[in-house]
Amino acid sequence: MKLLKTAITMSLTALVSAMLIPSAQGDDWNRKTVITFSAPVEIPGVHLTGWSVLPAGTYVFKILDSQSDRHIVQIFSKDETIIYATVLAVPNYRLKATDKTVMTFRERPAGEPEALRAWFYPGRNWGEEFVYPKAKALALAKDTSTPVLFTTAEIPAEVAGPIKSADEPVVVALKQAPIMAAQPTGEEVQLADVVTPPPADSLVAMAPALPETASTLPLALLCGLLSLGAALALRGFTRRSL
Repeated sequence: MKLLKTAITMSLTALVSAMLIPSAQGDDWNRKTVITFSAPVEIPGVHLTGWSVLPAGTYVFKILDSQSDRHIVQIFSKDETIIYATVLAVPNYRLKATDKTVMTFRERPAGEPEALRAWFYPGRNWGEEFVYPKAKALALAKDTSTPVLFTTAEIPAEVAGPIKSADEPVVVALKQAPIMAAQPTGEEVQLADVVTPPPADSLVAMAPALPETASTLPLALLCGLLSLGAALALRGFTRRSL
């Protein structure tokens, strides 16, 4: 009887603990980042018509999809009511992580807006290097004297409304688009020649965490029920032995 009480107590403890465990944070799942630009910034990707350059202001960056080696990043208005762009990005490794968000840009000639290059989320050694259309990448590589990633896929600006799902045809096309790099000389080289992929042991960290609606309750509930079942079975076995 004492053993039965102990098992039931453990089961109830598991259930109560499940109610107290907080769910995963949404920011870890989609890496939501609020960033303020003090000057206009040129952006790549499938953008709303007329928004290839973002005015100075505050914007929200989120991951829409991060499966495989292609990541899809979206740029929102400050209140997240407008999606300005859906951008193809490739994970690029750096040696030292920081505890703050880092945005890198490609400096342009005077009078030209800086071009968005990469986004590093706090605490991560790898970030999102953005991919430009081929013509723009060739021009940026020449202007900035640095390699620029590009895709040869012809993906127009959004004309039928913002992209809201990773299953939409445009997103699927982005994830399948070939990616190369443009050198300042105009030469086209393979992606691997200019991008350092994350090491194999960091691939697990690249997987998105559970969304904020996810909870550990089902697992803890199952554990509690299993413990209760075992206790009842043990009780029956004890009675038969007497």
